[in-house]
Amino acid sequence: MRQTRLFPIVNGTLLTVVCFLMVAPMLHLLAVSLSAPQYANARIVGLWPRGFQTDVYAEILRSPWLWRSMAVSVYITVLGTLIALLLNSSLAYSLSRAFMPGRKWFLKLILLTFIFPVPLIPSYLLVKELGMLDTLWSLMVPGAIGAFYIFIIKAFFQGISSELFDAAKIDGSSEAGIYAKLVLPLSMPVLATIALFHAVGQWNSYFSAIIFLRTKSLYPLQVLLRNMIVEDGSNSGIDNNFQLNMQFTPEMMKAGIVLFATVPILIVYPFLQKYFVQGAMLGSLKE
Repeated sequence: MRQTRLFPIVNGTLLTVVCFLMVAPMLHLLAVSLSAPQYANARIVGLWPRGFQTDVYAEILRSPWLWRSMAVSVYITVLGTLIALLLNSSLAYSLSRAFMPGRKWFLKLILLTFIFPVPLIPSYLLVKELGMLDTLWSLMVPGAIGAFYIFIIKAFFQGISSELFDAAKIDGSSEAGIYAKLVLPLSMPVLATIALFHAVGQWNSYFSAIIFLRTKSLYPLQVLLRNMIVEDGSNSGIDNNFQLNMQFTPEMMKAGIVLFATVPILIVYPFLQKYFVQGAMLGSLKE
């Protein structure tokens, strides 16, 4: 009985510590961005700002380059996620149907891509031949389909009761109609989960933009942030007034932009959290 009472206390304490360790870096960045330059430059700011000021965020919000990059990031994240959901769910639905010709061979080929990813040079040459080089399509289309997503969605589709499919066929629905009107509405939990996974990956991705893009006005937000951190602000694509403002230290600007780039994806998470319970509709049909 004593062990039963002790377990929730220990478990809650450990989870609280883990949560604090996850939140602590964000609190530190917030404290640095809100501190006075002399304290941030001396690297003596912990989890609480020293010499409180908000001029960094006023400067960030005045930068047209950051807003343009933010718009690019939102665009490729939203549209790229929709493309990924459409392609992955339609392919997974086809593979979940037992009567699909060559189904096992397609599954083996998809599994092969999961084990051996596409090398960089062939991927670059393919994007170039398709005319997507230096366009935003190069950031959304090549990585839209993933073996991991397909197998998860396929397993969910196969868990839907076969009697629902039989009833839809009796009503005269085609395979496309069953997919659009029956399967997709029942699959909101898994689709929302895949959407969040892909959206976070799309939002945080910068390597594809470095490889495929040449025009600085197409840079997503993460590329500017990467250039500021790696190259210390040089050639980052940010206007000179923003770079040379000596009122702030580089550490303050980096901290502020990291938070500026993180908040949008954090806002999306609570709206998708309720869909994370997988299989919410399974078993709704009584045998």
